[in-house]
Amino acid sequence: MSSACTACAVLTIDLDALAANWRLLNARMAEAGGECAGVVKGDGYGLGLAPVARTLFAAGCSTFFVAQIEEGVRLRRVLAEAAPADAAPADAAAPPVYVLCGLLPGTAEVFAEHGLAPVLSTPEQITGYRSLPADMRARMPRPAVHFDTGMRRLGLTVAEAEAFLDDGDAVADVDPAVVVTHLACADTPGHALNAEQNALFRRLRDRLPGARGSYANSSGLFLGGDSFFDLGRPGVALYGVNPTPGRRNPMRPVVRLSAPILQVRKIDGPESVGYGASHVMGAGSRVATVGVGYADGYPRALSNRGHGALGAWRVPVVGRVSMDLTLFDVSAVPEHEARPGAMIDLIGPLIPVDEVAADAGTIGYEILTQLGARYRRVFTGGPEGAAA
Repeated sequence: MSSACTACAVLTIDLDALAANWRLLNARMAEAGGECAGVVKGDGYGLGLAPVARTLFAAGCSTFFVAQIEEGVRLRRVLAEAAPADAAPADAAAPPVYVLCGLLPGTAEVFAEHGLAPVLSTPEQITGYRSLPADMRARMPRPAVHFDTGMRRLGLTVAEAEAFLDDGDAVADVDPAVVVTHLACADTPGHALNAEQNALFRRLRDRLPGARGSYANSSGLFLGGDSFFDLGRPGVALYGVNPTPGRRNPMRPVVRLSAPILQVRKIDGPESVGYGASHVMGAGSRVATVGVGYADGYPRALSNRGHGALGAWRVPVVGRVSMDLTLFDVSAVPEHEARPGAMIDLIGPLIPVDEVAADAGTIGYEILTQLGARYRRVFTGGPEGAAA
């Protein structure tokens, strides 16, 4: 079989940048006496669970969070394979893997078999955990307990949390290693809910002195003051998305998405381009077609408002993004530069992922996690074997 690339676009993932971002955030936590976990849910935010986890583990990350049980099973295997060859089996399973969906009915044996730690979010989950045989609980890392301090998604309500904390037997049986909450407005530093959540979480967490407090998400790590607690839980910032909206991005970019021009068409014009004739180009214009569309996770919302970069030139999206193709106005680019085969960055140095998200009316999380399977993925840097 030919070794030629048969994909229409290339997604380059800089694992050294990923590691540098974790180290930066971990250093912020270390100044406050804590450390950073790594959130690798959603297939490592769309970049690949295995290479992301191997890279973070090699950088020094020793605690991980995922959303779903199957993600935890996959991650445990990855971490075991990434352990040093001379590590004992117990050492290979050392990094705790916390599963945010918690202990769902009928899943306890999976948690025990793979050494996963449930994040207990309801009184029913706590009761279910307490009812497990002691030998089964011993095969799991100590669990986490989730307090809902203002997000209103997962977690014990304040009343449920206080009832748990008032029950000495329940606290002794669960013996949580970590207590977690999730910030609702950390990307808005002046929002009153930040202070409310902090005070409430501090009050509840102080009643479990043997458990580490996990409070700060990506943006929470930049709130300063008393927002650190013991265990940071960054997600999207690791992958290069700006955790400080409105300010300079402190994180290194991790992804670059580039696609070759398939065809350049000269417009005799005025002529419309794309579905629905939503954009009309004038005479003498040139439009370049690239083989990326919404089937690849490039949002249709970027129609007539997104941008790419061809060399040093920013080129606007014209017409509607279709399933497999997107059109760019390359009229301002010299013809010898805007030619079939020339690469246009859809995400890159001149087109940061946060800009793509803003133009699409969404957030960087969604852009990353929707990156499609049709790209040729190229991993650069990172520890040996990270991208295997």
